[in-house]
Amino acid sequence: MAQATVGVAEVERVIVTGSNIPTAEEVGPNPVDTYRPEDIQKLGVINATDLLNKLPAEAGSTINQNIANGGDGSVIPNLRGLLPKETLVLIDGKRVAVTGLGIGLVGVDINLIPFPMIDHIDILKDGASAIYGSDAVAGVFNIFLIHKFRGVEIGGSVGNTNMGSSNDARELEGWLKAGVGDDKTDIVVIADFYDRADIFSRDRDISSNGFAKPWGGFDNRSPNEPGLIGEFTATSSLGFRLKPGLQRPTPHSAANAATSPQYTSNIPYPDGNFTFFNFAALTPSIPGADRQSFYGSFTRDICDKYLTLFADFKYARSYFRAALAPTPFVPDPFRNEVGSAFSPFGISVPIQNAFNPFTVANATIPADSQTFPGTPVYTGVAYRALEVGNRFSPTTFNDILFNVGLRGEMSEFGDYFKTWNWEAGFRYSRNEEENQSRNVVSQSGLREALSLYYPAWLRPI
Repeated sequence: MAQATVGVAEVERVIVTGSNIPTAEEVGPNPVDTYRPEDIQKLGVINATDLLNKLPAEAGSTINQNIANGGDGSVIPNLRGLLPKETLVLIDGKRVAVTGLGIGLVGVDINLIPFPMIDHIDILKDGASAIYGSDAVAGVFNIFLIHKFRGVEIGGSVGNTNMGSSNDARELEGWLKAGVGDDKTDIVVIADFYDRADIFSRDRDISSNGFAKPWGGFDNRSPNEPGLIGEFTATSSLGFRLKPGLQRPTPHSAANAATSPQYTSNIPYPDGNFTFFNFAALTPSIPGADRQSFYGSFTRDICDKYLTLFADFKYARSYFRAALAPTPFVPDPFRNEVGSAFSPFGISVPIQNAFNPFTVANATIPADSQTFPGTPVYTGVAYRALEVGNRFSPTTFNDILFNVGLRGEMSEFGDYFKTWNWEAGFRYSRNEEENQSRNVVSQSGLREALSLYYPAWLRPI
């Protein structure tokens, strides 16, 4: 009889997300989805924002780069919709520095990890607080970087639309990946750049006007617009507006808005943008963004797999160009006796102001106010700083990650230790966020400017 030959299969050692025993032989019951570059490519996504929008485990409000009003360009996973702070994000199985947008929105910005640097992503869809701690209540998002690569790869992508004026939706990415090594050493270097153009609301018919009732929506336009006087009565339910065709009212030309020939309360609704301010004509729907990233990895087996030296470094800088409509002049810079805004709508303009179109005050700043007490004013004046332009809120992230250490296996000590391993190392992770606010209006400066008195011969004609 012939003796059968029994083959021995060698199991590749891997790191399992959601298990205290990180080997291929002991896998815990927790459900893990793994996404490799080819899987991400099949999803048809080229950036972190699109990836989160495609993931079934991602739910609720997503923090991404499509937030034009209040966003800072970070992309933070939010598994199960339980707030980003409940999702633990790891890089190579270890914690990294978070970016904080506010209470409940603290998390790791995965936009700072370009796809060309990623080997695979493990998503633990179940709660893992027993293993990782209370910050993994919703699950774990574990990103594994590339540590082994041979050759040189130069790649890039260009994306745009073919919808006429929408061609400003340009998206570019390019990368260089290089790696060398042998059976003991691996060295990998990766550089990546990304740039996305702004898409303005005015570039799409459906978003070009805040008046969305024709589309089944609401009127989202703002009453804080130049030329509006907020005297809301039974005969002027929408207040008074400067008549179309006039750039500015004549200073000191009438007693009040009701008697001025330059103002009207005959405001049909809806009537284009005469009734309210259409901010959509100025603001972006999707702000522009860019990113530059650099990564290097070094691995050296000193004593086969029993002692391995590893080190890697990653630096990423991202820039996000958020913008809002010009600053509305609210609340009123003048205060009442308890420190609240004096005018319930808009601002108060002193009668002595050289540009005030009215000559009779409709209110007086209280004597016990801390802001120009006893000053006669005309209240309910709406305005925006159109001369200054859009409010600009650029955000810059600088992210640094450095690892160095030793690891090894303990199988040389016998079969009992064949699945044991150890690791000792140092990790430095730092995330810096710089958020600027430009073209905003100082309340104290506005109050001082409104209170200036000009002699008659200096007043504008």
